[in-house]
Amino acid sequence: MSSPQWKHFQPLTQDSTTLPYQHSPSFSKTANNHSNNTTTSTLSGSLREAGIVEKLLHSYGFIQCCERQARLFFHFSQFSGKIEHLKIGDPVEFEMTYDRRTGKPIASSVGKIASEAISDEVLSEYRVSGFVTTEISNGTEGRVAYENRGECFFLPYTRDDLEITNQLLKANDKVTFQIATDKKTGSLRARNVQLEKAQPERYRGVVCALKETFGFIERADVVKEIFFHSSECKDFRNLDLGTDVEFSIQTRNNKEVAVNINCLPPGTVVFEDVGLEEVIGRVINPIDRSQSRQLNDPLSGKIQYCHENRDVDIPFGDKDPRGDFTLQKGDWVRFKIATDRRDNLQRATNIELLDESFLVSGEQREQGIITTLKESFGFIKCPNRESRVYFRFCELLNPDSPVQLQDEVEFTVVKDPVSAGRSHAIRIKQLPPGTVCFNSISSVGDSVTEQNIGIVEKIATNCSKSPSKGVFGSASTDGIISFHKNGEKEIIHYQIKDCDFQNQPKSGDKVEFIISTSKVNNQKIASDIKVVGQQVKNGIRYSQRGFIAALKDSFGFIETEDHENEVFFHFSAFDGNPSLLELGQEVEYGVIQKGGKQSAECVRKLASGSIPSEEIHPEVLNGVVYRTLHCFNPDQEEYCGLISVSDAVEDGTLEPPTLYPFGITSLYDKHDLLQNGDVVQFQIGVSKTTGQERGMNVKAIRTRYQSVVEAIRGSFGFLAYEIEDGKKLFFHMSEVKDGVTLQTGDKVDFVIVHNQRTGKSSACNVLKTGESQPRQRPERLISRLRTMSVEDCGPRVLVVRQPRGPDGTNGFNFFCKTADDQPLIHISTVGSSPSNRTNALVKLMPDVMNGLGCNGAAEIHNNDEPAANLVTCHLTD
Repeated sequence: MSSPQWKHFQPLTQDSTTLPYQHSPSFSKTANNHSNNTTTSTLSGSLREAGIVEKLLHSYGFIQCCERQARLFFHFSQFSGKIEHLKIGDPVEFEMTYDRRTGKPIASSVGKIASEAISDEVLSEYRVSGFVTTEISNGTEGRVAYENRGECFFLPYTRDDLEITNQLLKANDKVTFQIATDKKTGSLRARNVQLEKAQPERYRGVVCALKETFGFIERADVVKEIFFHSSECKDFRNLDLGTDVEFSIQTRNNKEVAVNINCLPPGTVVFEDVGLEEVIGRVINPIDRSQSRQLNDPLSGKIQYCHENRDVDIPFGDKDPRGDFTLQKGDWVRFKIATDRRDNLQRATNIELLDESFLVSGEQREQGIITTLKESFGFIKCPNRESRVYFRFCELLNPDSPVQLQDEVEFTVVKDPVSAGRSHAIRIKQLPPGTVCFNSISSVGDSVTEQNIGIVEKIATNCSKSPSKGVFGSASTDGIISFHKNGEKEIIHYQIKDCDFQNQPKSGDKVEFIISTSKVNNQKIASDIKVVGQQVKNGIRYSQRGFIAALKDSFGFIETEDHENEVFFHFSAFDGNPSLLELGQEVEYGVIQKGGKQSAECVRKLASGSIPSEEIHPEVLNGVVYRTLHCFNPDQEEYCGLISVSDAVEDGTLEPPTLYPFGITSLYDKHDLLQNGDVVQFQIGVSKTTGQERGMNVKAIRTRYQSVVEAIRGSFGFLAYEIEDGKKLFFHMSEVKDGVTLQTGDKVDFVIVHNQRTGKSSACNVLKTGESQPRQRPERLISRLRTMSVEDCGPRVLVVRQPRGPDGTNGFNFFCKTADDQPLIHISTVGSSPSNRTNALVKLMPDVMNGLGCNGAAEIHNNDEPAANLVTCHLTD
């Protein structure tokens, strides 16, 4: 019997290929001089091995080797002792030989040994490479990991398993070891652990320069920058200047480079300790901004200050001022002292410019107002300059307080070193509101000019807000106010800075202002502008009034007070329940611009009569709709409609027609859909304010029709009135008068209106005139019964012989009755068609069923037809 593991075994033929067997260090060799006759070939100088009896059969067994992964056959004749004393699991000692017949390795000279002589573990013949995952600490075991066939395995180890007992292993250290397998439990652990390569030392720093594929790191251990390539950082795309990183150092081409870079949380790397004491000094050597950055001299600026009664010079760099503003020689500054942890070098940081610098420098300071803000720059308008002055945000002395449009500032104007002939503002300081004055108030003698009242014709624009919020825009534009002076209308410009910031005027607002003179161009300008007589809600003034002209599902339109235009509004802008709105309702609202169009906001109802109505003449005129309203025909540009009236002269000719405008308030019935060409009656109304004439109480003259409601579908329905193509006439529930709820079958009175834009007709002014009638058999079923005949394909009765009773009369009698007692109904249809006979029978059958007693018969008889075509119906109780 052979083991499968030796199936492809080839016997050794050369000494060079003999496996290097040796004595196990875990057992002592037992003398065994016993010799047995066997058909085996014994290797000369064979060493004895130890093993465990794994299996015992009738005359042979198997031994599991302890020092290697092998299972050997042995015959009981090779055991030195009584085989009855050998059991499975006993430790034995043997020599490996080969069977002469099969050439397979077998165990010979098997002898039993003490169990203490056998090791409980089997070590792998080869060493495995891995790395330390957990260090040994406080008597706990460490762990190493290795990879095998794509899987990662973790093994424990102790300090006794180290080849160098006092060696300290750290996490991620590369090691080699042997795998020990416990023979009883099969558990694995690492033995003979040896350090292969120590983990490289890690350094820390801050990213100080970035390019497309490389950058530089300022090291935290020495005052030095180190180069790195983007391939050494997995998160290179997310790196920013100032990012804290951790890295290792390698030497490539005789230069140190950073490798294996990982990002650290912000604030992890600290270079210096900043003192709390604030020091005042004077700049003796400012940084020259015209030169490129010098890596060898990053602290090119110098400040001199007094310390212990002596002058001390301290350097500073371009990042040490609180802003990127310009520092000049002789400037007085306030700063703090920072001490570098790497070399104890001190430098000035958190540098602030003091106001005393402007006094001692003798520089000319100017004032102005910020009028334009872009992404990183803006423009300042000065009272004494025609052109605006360019500036950059980095020149703000207080970068923690971002500027906004109309902010008042103080600055110094210098010539641009790059562009000849241009100037720009530096060292910009924000001022309190009201400091800068552009205009001088016009006066007569010693008294200030009186207040003026006007209307805003054009509002001043101020698009941008603040660069810190990422919102930028163009320059501000002046607004226009119209007013009357000495009976004549005049206009005057104004700027948004001259208005109340919390109550900016809108187009059409009535404002109060004074007239001033600009210091720049001596032109008249409005200042101290205040809105008068306006109510405000959510920043929207109720500056407009009008009438509800149209209502849709979620929005509507308002006819302006002058009846010339309409304004869109959404139901969400209405203050109240929009379902309670009615056509012609008086409202007030504010107007805003949305998408280049006007939209009404803060819409609310007004009491009836709040808007003055027209004075109506009693005369009733006849006319024709020349142009309908825009809400009835959205394709037209004009809103108001026109009614044409032609007057005849004495010679019979017609004068040119007179056109009267009308709006939604002009309609007698606000739901009346007027179309071009409709004949109307109306009265003339005269506006009390403008004197303009317009049509009022407009009524359409149309023919009224009558019909019944055929179907109801929620908010609309159909009438049993056929129009073109046999379609039923449509109507909407809003056209039903008096709020009556219609039902199928109700009688109604209506007019037909043809929509010229859609080409469809509908019923309007629907008036209920009668209730629905009880449901009867549909006319279509009665018509079908009338047209049926016996020749139809339906079932029919054929009489093959005439029935005859015992008494000689027709029919059967289940009771003992005479022929006189049988009620017989005879229908004579001589000369009539089969369909007429069938109709007579159909009409008669209900009476027969209800009127006959016990027996009855109905017979259709025709003397001219054979018996097969006659039908006789017998009725029994």
